[in-house]
Amino acid sequence: MNEKNKWIEQLIQATIRTVGIDIELKHQITGVNMSYNFILDYLGYDDKRIEEAIMEMQESVSLKSYIQAFTLHELGHALDRNALLDSLTKTLEYYDMKKNYPIYERYSDPNLLAMLIEEHEMNITFEETAWANAEKLNMEYGIVDWASFEKLKNTGMATYLKLYAEDLQLYNKLVAEQTEQIA
Repeated sequence: MNEKNKWIEQLIQATIRTVGIDIELKHQITGVNMSYNFILDYLGYDDKRIEEAIMEMQESVSLKSYIQAFTLHELGHALDRNALLDSLTKTLEYYDMKKNYPIYERYSDPNLLAMLIEEHEMNITFEETAWANAEKLNMEYGIVDWASFEKLKNTGMATYLKLYAEDLQLYNKLVAEQTEQIA
């Protein structure tokens, strides 16, 4: 582990300690910058992906602010763990559907696409809750400057909202085509 990677891990650990949430941190090579595993209750991070992701941002923020804001965000998910656990049955339904139907079928069958849209809506709700929790933590502990926090929150949410909007548009088109065929 090089010096920058050690610094990233230390910054995540320091942020976790500052807010006083007891959670395990795991270095992982997943291609996902940071994630919260609600089943096993740990925060994972991929330092290589963190460095790539900050370079992809439209608006610049410091690496420190990026890491701290996303750490708060993932801790926001941890604070919502019971709701995430309650969603497990539904999450497994979505997983099974994706496993059992090829992608072209999921995007050409309105019923399957409706399930994907439900999943998007569920995920967006969890993301909004995690960011709201992160905002409360940041208000209490003053970790990230608010301009950077808002940029990062908006960037994080935009990914989910964009995919949802694309799938919803396709769903509406499929339903309209089906309605025309029936009429």
